[in-house]
Amino acid sequence: MFELDPDYFNKIANQLLVICSLLSGFSIAIMANLLITKSEKRIFNSILIVTTLAASCFLITLFAMTRIVLMTTEGYPLKLENSDLNFPRILGSITFLLGIINLSALIALSGWTKSKRLGIITTIIGVLTLLLIFFNL
Repeated sequence: MFELDPDYFNKIANQLLVICSLLSGFSIAIMANLLITKSEKRIFNSILIVTTLAASCFLITLFAMTRIVLMTTEGYPLKLENSDLNFPRILGSITFLLGIINLSALIALSGWTKSKRLGIITTIIGVLTLLLIFFNL
């Protein structure tokens, strides 16, 4: 197995920091909007759950990538081994994928708040979005 350059991890982590900052902020804004909604419909509760999960996953990824950036930036006071990056890299990758899945579920569920027809359309869009994202990862 070959070892990747820490500078490469630094650049990837910086990119994921930007992406996760935006997606977690977006998820938290939707979550806050749902919290003030007076509806007790089951679909709103489901959307609130997947939105909360998405925000949580993106925040975990954000902090895992921050740790990688700190560890791979020049001037880090400890000797860096590639194995030191394994836990934040794996945790960040898994939670990033879970965040994407939950965000796609949010897209899929959103139309069901209005009508069955719109729910079917948004479900198809959510599934296609998820598939196309996975084909590009």
